[in-house]
Amino acid sequence: MHETSVRASSGDQTNSNLRSPAFVLEEALLIRNLEQIAAVRKRAGVDIILALKAFSLWHSFPLVKRYLSGATASSLWEAELIHREMGCPAHTYAVGYTDHDFDKIVERSSHLTFNSLRQFHRFADRLPDRLSVGLRVNPEYAEVETELYNPAAPGSRLGMSAETLPETLPERIDGLHFHTLCESDSFQLERTLEKVEERFGKYFPQIKWLNMGGGHLMTREGYDIEHLIGLLKNFREKHDLKIILEPGSAVAWQTGYLLTEVLDIHESAGIKTLILDVSFTAHMPDTLEMPYRPSVRGATDPQPGKPTYRLGGVSCLAGDYLGEYSFEREIRVGDRLILDDMIHYTMVKTTFFNGVRHPDIVLKKSDDSFELLRRFEYEDFRSRLG
Repeated sequence: MHETSVRASSGDQTNSNLRSPAFVLEEALLIRNLEQIAAVRKRAGVDIILALKAFSLWHSFPLVKRYLSGATASSLWEAELIHREMGCPAHTYAVGYTDHDFDKIVERSSHLTFNSLRQFHRFADRLPDRLSVGLRVNPEYAEVETELYNPAAPGSRLGMSAETLPETLPERIDGLHFHTLCESDSFQLERTLEKVEERFGKYFPQIKWLNMGGGHLMTREGYDIEHLIGLLKNFREKHDLKIILEPGSAVAWQTGYLLTEVLDIHESAGIKTLILDVSFTAHMPDTLEMPYRPSVRGATDPQPGKPTYRLGGVSCLAGDYLGEYSFEREIRVGDRLILDDMIHYTMVKTTFFNGVRHPDIVLKKSDDSFELLRRFEYEDFRSRLG
């Protein structure tokens, strides 16, 4: 096997001992992120919890629990995973609750947020006194460019707008929850908070906490941590509210990669496509939906005069490919590529479409050794449908 990648660090062990494809979580990088987030949590005096919708690799939950205040769920199964693998109740928000699941969700939650007052009133008589109850609101302001990821787009089904709320909230409502950010910075949060105060500030004396949702990419290089801390402290003290943040991407940001192998090189209409043993639609849907263009180690954006290729997935979907990348040398069948930053919003969204082999899940420990966490087999594919 030929590797076109550079090594992650001077002590990195070769990836040639791993079976391709494989998601590889690097423990040392995860700890780095958790330490940074924990410092914000302590200095700002806020709660920061893990959003499972972005990163739910439960093998890491004992480590995450050392640094964060808990985790947030969007469904019964996520709440159950938090209960079993992190050993704490969930902060749960779902767009809609069902009669069948509701009591079990309540049992597994410390906080429960409703998407509408209609849902709240439907289940109000099944809420135990110990449960802290919230309501999601929509400030109708967001700076998210991709509509698929914009919770405040016109006609959004997520949260209640100010004009749909009564002057006084029901007594059981302890908090409000908004989520309109997506891999955003603290200045976008600041502008959003201005809208939240303008439209919902009159309710602050009626509540105990404000959940600012996710999308706070505080572990990205260049993020203004000091501005974030000051913003959160000032807001918390001004309104005498408990503040909760629930980032997902920030926890797993740049903490690992996807290892893949070149199976074939296909040429059509002058375009060379590397056929990989992974699928963008099945294993990395954000690369097509957002769209998100991953970095490939040893490659750049297209450059004249350099070997240039599309990256093609192995499924039969015509659009299962990424635009062109340039390399320092010609790529050969059997070469291995590394797609960086492939931990958040990947494993949580993978499918078995086409029966394509699912990547292994591997932990690269802090001592540079590798541990296979999960290998998927035919029965995993079969069991999805019966």
